[in-house]
Order: sequence, then C-alpha cells, then structure tokens
Amino acid sequence: MIELLGFISYLITLYTYVVIAGVILSWLMGFGVVNPHNPFVRTLWEALNAVTEPLLGPIRRAMPNLGAVDISPVILLLSCFFVQSVVLPNIAKLV
Repeated sequence: MIELLGFISYLITLYTYVVIAGVILSWLMGFGVVNPHNPFVRTLWEALNAVTEPLLGPIRRAMPNLGAVDISPVILLLSCFFVQSVVLPNIAKLV
C-alpha cells in the first residue's frame, strides 16, 4: 500500500509539471514569443489542454470572473500540494 501511495505522489508531481508547462506555454503564446499557428506548438498546446482542462474547467466555473487573470492553475497546484503533503501521509499513517 505504501508503494501505491508513493506512485500516486509521483503522478501528482508529474501532473504539477504538466500544469506549469501549460501555464508557461499559454504565457509564451499570449506574449507572442511562440507562434500558436505552428503545428508543433498547436499539438503541444492541445495535448497540455487535454490533460489539464478536466481539472481546470470545474475550478474556472466555480471561480468568480477576474477579467484577464486566471488563477485556476494556482488553485489546482495548491490542491495538488495539499493532497501530496497532507492527505497521502495521513493515509500512509493509517495503513
């Protein structure tokens, strides 16, 4: 059971990197550093959105409209860190 919790923790860490990569890519596209019409960039953007949007979408719908500022990735990252540092160790203590 401990190995499974360690694997889940590893997956959460990997997911946080994917969320951060998506945020950075959106900034780069927003500031015109990378061309969103480039096929590689478009494919990468669609892949990152396909992985992150199932969790970011409900957070965005629950949050009030803040204009151009999107803090849903911050809330998702804080949630991931909470699960990793509080929930998983307490489950490990119970086992």
